[in-house]
Amino acid sequence: MRLLFAEDDRDLCRAVKALLEHSGYAVDTVNNGRDAVDYAASEAYDGLILDWMMPELNGIEVLKRVRAAGSAVPCLMLTARDAVEDRVAGLDAGADDYLPKPFATSELLARVRAMLRRRADYAPDVASYGDLELDKAGMELRCGGRSVKLNNKAYQVMELLVERPSAIHGIEQIMERVWGWDSDAEASVVWVNISLLRKRLQELRSKVEIKATRGVGYSLQYNDK
Repeated sequence: MRLLFAEDDRDLCRAVKALLEHSGYAVDTVNNGRDAVDYAASEAYDGLILDWMMPELNGIEVLKRVRAAGSAVPCLMLTARDAVEDRVAGLDAGADDYLPKPFATSELLARVRAMLRRRADYAPDVASYGDLELDKAGMELRCGGRSVKLNNKAYQVMELLVERPSAIHGIEQIMERVWGWDSDAEASVVWVNISLLRKRLQELRSKVEIKATRGVGYSLQYNDK
């Protein structure tokens, strides 16, 4: 799952980004409303987390522009403003939920999970393909009673493959989805994580393989023989 987090408090931004990534999300961050609008327009995000008070454009204006562009991406609004009329204004602008600051990290994560369940293409927390299960909450692969834990990036790559197993995912697509389009990471990180996932599948003795289509990308293949 890829999230966009817009927050002008850079320390809070870094802390929440680390928390979300530790919980298995890919996260892009921006520190002003205008960048938030640009990012939301240029990327396919699964969810937005917007601070109310930001320079250039506040969170309400950002969300209004996102909705006016036709996007129905779910949105969680964060703000120190907790008056009833403020909550109503956020919800009327198109927010799905509203979390006052300061907040407990456990509540933030619970509200993010609830927000993502509202997506039109919502998928359950355990995805399966062939003899393989991907536990999204635990970032864990399971097969035949065996399980292995995945690191954040390997989990993000595997989630992308499992969600659309027959589709061929190009390296550029994987890079943008998992590392973000403005990342300075090189394509070799995709190869490293694909290699790691292949080893994990072998450890699980799964009949699912990661198939490479030369010059195109990667997909999953179930060999039930």
